[in-house]
Amino acid sequence: MADNNLPPGFRFFPTDEELVVHFLHRRDGILPFRPDVIPDLDVFSYNPWDLEGKALSEGNKYYYYSRKVQNRVTDSGYWKAMGMDEPIMSSSSMKIVGMKKYYVFHFGDPSTGDWTNWIMHEYRLPDSASSSRSSSKKRPNSKKDLSKWVICKVYERRDDDDGDGDDDTELSCLDEVFLSMEDLDEISLPN
Repeated sequence: MADNNLPPGFRFFPTDEELVVHFLHRRDGILPFRPDVIPDLDVFSYNPWDLEGKALSEGNKYYYYSRKVQNRVTDSGYWKAMGMDEPIMSSSSMKIVGMKKYYVFHFGDPSTGDWTNWIMHEYRLPDSASSSRSSSKKRPNSKKDLSKWVICKVYERRDDDDGDGDDDTELSCLDEVFLSMEDLDEISLPN
């Protein structure tokens, strides 16, 4: 999935809220979403360093949909949960729109695994949204429970990272244009 279906000059740089509201909610509700850039992966069939070309990549981050599962084991290791679920709040209504969980990839078996720099953020809908949506919509002959979808963001943390996987040093061409427009007040135009 090296081609991300975005027009030239556009970057995929969503906030946590945007991932949940504009992608995961629409996926759960079987609504169309454009651009359809995030692929479906059985992430636990792949080691994190094998995601290149399979997941949507933006810089050093990989994005994909996956099924919510308990067993997060790959051929080389496993994803271990870190801390508690973190709520994702709506910026407009301050309501919980999703949940975020952090994972760290470990080499080897769960009893003797070695910590790596690979981090995963797993985004899911809050339990109340999933249960009310699935109970209010009786989907006959539905083969998959779509409320079990998650979005994963995987990246390899560098030693100089601040921990969120976002590299704020690079701006796209459009970012630079919009930032330069703030200087228009200082320019005097001829009469």
